[in-house]
Amino acid sequence: MSKQTTSHIMMVRPANFGFNEQTAESNAFQTNDTSISQKEISRQAIAEFDGMVAQLRAVGVHVHVIEDSPTPVKPDAIFPNNWVSFHDNGTIITYPMFTPNRQAEIREDILEGMKTKFFVKKRIRFNRFIETQLFLEGTGSMILDRENRIVYACVSARTEENLLHNFAEWADYEPVLFLSVDSSGLEIYHTNVMMAVGETFAVICLDSIKEEADRMMVRAKLEETNKEIIDISYSQMLSFAGNMLQVSNDIGETYLVMSQQAYNSLNIRQIEAIENHTNILACKIDTIENYGGGSARCMMAEIFLPVKTTIEATV
Repeated sequence: MSKQTTSHIMMVRPANFGFNEQTAESNAFQTNDTSISQKEISRQAIAEFDGMVAQLRAVGVHVHVIEDSPTPVKPDAIFPNNWVSFHDNGTIITYPMFTPNRQAEIREDILEGMKTKFFVKKRIRFNRFIETQLFLEGTGSMILDRENRIVYACVSARTEENLLHNFAEWADYEPVLFLSVDSSGLEIYHTNVMMAVGETFAVICLDSIKEEADRMMVRAKLEETNKEIIDISYSQMLSFAGNMLQVSNDIGETYLVMSQQAYNSLNIRQIEAIENHTNILACKIDTIENYGGGSARCMMAEIFLPVKTTIEATV
């Protein structure tokens, strides 16, 4: 059986972080505050990134930091989970990104570098569908219940239904699709801003699922797979309380990684419910959230590839 959490994650240290005009139209979580300079925004984002890496490493998570290449300019390079996923059967999948400057994030040198530490058997290029203007943005578009082989996804301009079914067929996952909207009725661009699935729980904004039948379907599926549902409100979702990821360390401890803003939005009952299942690790990443429109989960690409031993890695 596949594990839901991993102790290995990849993070990309940004070279040119900032507001991305190309993605702003479909990402209502981005803000373009021009009161500080682009240089200062980038400096603050790097400091927040380094702080989050330090927090993760302090609890025993293996963080593989990749330096973003300065050219071409990629303002969202800090969110690698959208363009790549690493699977426990040795497969690497790359995905078709919605905008040109996000398509540029796909770097073959990063994938080649993974082979020094992990076993890689296969590469699948869903990003080839860029040519037909079909998009599926990795684990931003898809929430994977790896143990129960279910993929949850809210359909949007960045999550094309047919590609989602292609992934589900390849992975032998059951697809659970629905439409999710914000309080203004606009499509939510990524499933991972309204929902996070852990080993024994799910944090989800059920109110955002537009159709009652879909809402009942998702609730039933989570209950059927023995996930405690921790429901969040629209306002909490806007504070990125749905954008969380459970990770583990080598001694079996687990942590639900979230932003400080997300943590501050939760009430005591919700915090206690989460802590019944896992530890909480809150990181202050305000600048990244405000300008990037993404949060803690988006910054971490889970690595489930089989790990080479020290001897194997040096042969």
